[in-house]
Amino acid sequence: MKHKEQTTISPVVRRFVEDAGNLTQSLGVGRVIGQIFAYLYFSHEPRNLADMQSALGISKGSASTGVRQLEQWGAVKKIWVKGDRKDYYEASDWFGRIIKAAVLDTVGKKMSSYSSLIEEIESDLDAIELTNGDGKFIKERVEHLKKFQKKAQNVWGSPLLQALLK
Repeated sequence: MKHKEQTTISPVVRRFVEDAGNLTQSLGVGRVIGQIFAYLYFSHEPRNLADMQSALGISKGSASTGVRQLEQWGAVKKIWVKGDRKDYYEASDWFGRIIKAAVLDTVGKKMSSYSSLIEEIESDLDAIELTNGDGKFIKERVEHLKKFQKKAQNVWGSPLLQALLK
């Protein structure tokens, strides 16, 4: 297997790439997504998956998955380059729209998943007999979680929040 020389990135851009990766990782959406976005944002011309692999030291699969997620959020778009059959990408600078799409996608999915988890736990609690007084305590805690989840869902669906995310 032939080893490709890694594309060089200026130290300033490298810092942005690393910090963007740290930020997106801390937000739970994955390090590579932030790295790809920052790399494309600071690239003066469209880049293909091989460019991303080389510059960022990531696999083709990671590059492809990251780009697809960023496309879904409107953070990057596919660009046609005359005379080349590869897909090229460039970053959007419409940050409000990107953040809205990312938040709606990630938080919305997590809220839905959390709601399902609480329902499953409730079903499990109804099906088993808990001893030592633990049953009452656990059921109270689950009920408290349910109330909080309902409040969070109401806030999430509020017209004010939805307007702020436009």
